[in-house]
Amino acid sequence: MSEQPTPVATAHVTAPYGPLADALKIAAFGTACATGPAQHGVLIEADDTGLTLRTHDWETAVSVTVPTATVTRAGASLLPLAQLTKSLKAMVAGETKATAARTTVALAGDLLSTDHLTVPLRALPVGEFAPARKPAPVAAHLDAQELYRQLQRVLPAACTDDTLPTLTAVQMTLEGSTLTLAATDRYRFAVADVPAIRNPDHPLTAPELTLTTLIPASVLTRLATYLKTCTGPVGIAFGTPELTLTVGDTTLTIQPRDGALPLLDALFSATVDTSLTLERATAQRALKKCAAMIAASGERGSPVTLRWDETGALTLAPRIGEPDDLARIKGMPLTFATLTGPIPTDRELHANPSFLADALAAFDGGDTLTLHLRDPKENSSSLPPLLLTTNPRPTGGDYRHLLMPVRPS
Repeated sequence: MSEQPTPVATAHVTAPYGPLADALKIAAFGTACATGPAQHGVLIEADDTGLTLRTHDWETAVSVTVPTATVTRAGASLLPLAQLTKSLKAMVAGETKATAARTTVALAGDLLSTDHLTVPLRALPVGEFAPARKPAPVAAHLDAQELYRQLQRVLPAACTDDTLPTLTAVQMTLEGSTLTLAATDRYRFAVADVPAIRNPDHPLTAPELTLTTLIPASVLTRLATYLKTCTGPVGIAFGTPELTLTVGDTTLTIQPRDGALPLLDALFSATVDTSLTLERATAQRALKKCAAMIAASGERGSPVTLRWDETGALTLAPRIGEPDDLARIKGMPLTFATLTGPIPTDRELHANPSFLADALAAFDGGDTLTLHLRDPKENSSSLPPLLLTTNPRPTGGDYRHLLMPVRPS
C-alpha cells in the first residue's frame, strides 16, 4: 500500500488591512499573464520568518513580505488572488479610509474574518502552484526614483507590434557603474543611463564584466507604476536567464525576451557635423501649434518640418496643403545657440509630430536640449537621423534619443 503525502498545514495569519491590501496589489503583477487556476492564485506562506505572498504567471514572479503580519500557525495556503482582493475590500466596506487601513484581518487557511464578518474563500491545491526559481545574487543597486525616471523616458520608444517581439522589450545592460536602458520601434531609439553601485560580494564583480538582458516593455510599464512611489535602493540581479529586481520587501523576477537590440555604438555616432542647443519649452510650444494645425486641416499623419533658411534661422512648421501652399507656410522660430560646426542653411528635416513630442517630453531636466545633425552622404538616398541629447556632446548626458526622419509624400 503506497504512502499518502503528508497534508501541508494551512497558513494562519493576522495583519492590518492596509499593508495586506497593498501587498496583494503588488502581487497582482505576477498574475497578469497567468494561465490555469493555480497561477491565478496567490501562495500564502507563513513560517517563523513571517508572512510572504507569492505569484508566478511564467513571465513575472513576485514575492512580497508583509512585516506587519503576525503568524499564528505556520503553513501554506493557495487562494484565488482576485477573490481574496475583492473579499478583503468588502470586509472594510462602509468604513473610513483610516479605519479600514488599521482593521485587523485574520486568515486561517481559506477562512477570512474581521470583527464584523467571517467568510470562507475557494481554496486551491497548494501542490498545483508552480513557484519561480531562486533569484540570482544581486549584482548592483540603483536608486528607485532614478530608475523610474529613466524608464519613463525610454518606454515610449518600445515597439508595440507583437510580430516583432525583440523590439517590444527594453534592453538592460549593466557595465561598470552604469545600467543602460535602450528601446526602439525602428523609427526612434531611446537610450538612458542609470547610475549603479556594483555589489562587491557578487561572484562576478569584474568592472569590465557586462551583464545584459531584454525585458518586456509591458512588464516594465506595470513595474513603473510601483516604482513611482518607491524610495531607496533597487537591487538588480542577472540570472540565467531571469532578471530580478528587489525593492524593499518585494522581489520581482522577470523572464527575458530572446535576441538583442542593434549595437548602440553603430547607431549613436560620436561624429556629427553640427550641434545646437534648443530651448525645450519653445520647441514644445511650436510643436503643439503645428500638431493642432495638422489636426485642424484634417491631414492626419502629416509630418512637421524643421527648416533652416538661407540666413540660418531655424523654424518648425506643419507640412499641410498642396505644393503651392507649402511654399507660403512660415514656421515658428526656434531660438538656438550653435555649439559646433556650421549653421545649416536651406535644409529641411521632416519628423513624426507624435514621436517628436515624446522625445521633447523625455528631456525633463533643465530648460535646454542639444540637437545634433549629420550631413547626408554624397550620392546616398538615406537621410541621417536626428539625434537629441541632454549634453552638448553626441555621446554625453544621461539620455539620448535618435529620431528617424520622415520622407514626405
